[in-house]
Amino acid sequence: MRELDALLRAFADSHAAALTNAEMAAFEAILELPDPTLHAYLLGSHEPADPAIAALLERIRAGAGS
Repeated sequence: MRELDALLRAFADSHAAALTNAEMAAFEAILELPDPTLHAYLLGSHEPADPAIAALLERIRAGAGS
């Protein structure tokens, strides 16, 4: 989905340089998610089992609302 790509690209452009190694690993894992799964996570209809991914998705969601 282009919207997901744009959202993730905007987050990466703004925040990638400041991510820790663990956060970067979580971001890379997010990039590997199937679009329907990522969409469900970003909408909050499902939560990922990995707390690092969940925390980073929360930051991405917060940034999308600003």
